[in-house]
Amino acid sequence: MARAADELLRLRFGELLDRLAAEGPTPGAGAVAALTAGMAAGLVGMVAGASLGWGEAPAVAAQATALRRRLAPLAAANAQAYEDALASLALPESVHADARSHAIVTALDRAADIPLRIVAAANDVAFLAAETAHWGEPALRPDATAAALLAAGAARSAAHLVEVNLATGPEDERVLRARSLADSAQDCARVLLESAADAP
Repeated sequence: MARAADELLRLRFGELLDRLAAEGPTPGAGAVAALTAGMAAGLVGMVAGASLGWGEAPAVAAQATALRRRLAPLAAANAQAYEDALASLALPESVHADARSHAIVTALDRAADIPLRIVAAANDVAFLAAETAHWGEPALRPDATAAALLAAGAARSAAHLVEVNLATGPEDERVLRARSLADSAQDCARVLLESAADAP
């Protein structure tokens, strides 16, 4: 795990794509989910910024910026947490069993906590995208709808990681919360698609 997760956001886009395709375990799905939701927030900000006739547009643009800035560091944090989890799982048998178990549980909890934060932020992006699609510049409604779809996909992906990283089972409160948030994000995107299909 020689890669420094804090360097992730400094990569050029082409370099990031190459890094994703490399054989190492990070950056992985959690980082991609965070970055995807962050880009969706960027789309929401763009649409809000162009919606000059919408009185709430400046506030929505500011919220979108805040979400984008909240999600970007989570990409690097998720990569680091995953590397830490892998390192704990690779601890040698010579480490005392209790100490090894504690290290693994702690690392896996963190590896689930960060994706849960990504799910929550992505859900916020999806909700904001739905509001923007409804009230914002009509010509840019497809962009806002795409933002909701991207955010919903990111939320669902991160929710899956929460479940995978927790060994306590599918009824863990964090798993249930992640699923609920991902469902909420998906509902935002679904409503927008249905209204687009019904449009004349």
